[in-house]
Amino acid sequence: MRLKNSVLILLVSMLFFSCDKKRVFDEYKSVGSGWHKDSVVSFNLPELDSAKKYDLFINIRDNNNYPFNNLFLIVTLEKPNGYTKVDTLEYQMAAPDGTLLGDGFTDIKESKLYYKENVKFRGKYKLNIKQAVREGGKVPGVTQLEGITEVGLRIEKKE
Repeated sequence: MRLKNSVLILLVSMLFFSCDKKRVFDEYKSVGSGWHKDSVVSFNLPELDSAKKYDLFINIRDNNNYPFNNLFLIVTLEKPNGYTKVDTLEYQMAAPDGTLLGDGFTDIKESKLYYKENVKFRGKYKLNIKQAVREGGKVPGVTQLEGITEVGLRIEKKE
């Protein structure tokens, strides 16, 4: 009986860990109960195989306190040679009726948002993310973006 339990535990463990074999980097950073407009979330990427291609995703965990349908981000990718690529991105975070999109059973949702695909890395990179949400008709950005609790970065091997 003990051997059966050990084999069952081993099989369940293998199934659990093999489901995510594309993942090479997956990290979250907390921004508290709201994301300040001057707060930069930074990730130091591991050195990756330069012969392979990767897809990059920005992961957002938010809750029902998020007051907007969209999310605007400024993402900076710093290359080892000092070159910096800056992208301004917009993502839909809620349905027209205000229901949050993303995965999750409670009021906390997790959104996996495409950032870049088919990327090759040569050396160590750093990625910085800032929120750039503005209220309609206003120039200054939202100082404290409520409802966003964590910001993450995920890198997957391209198959």
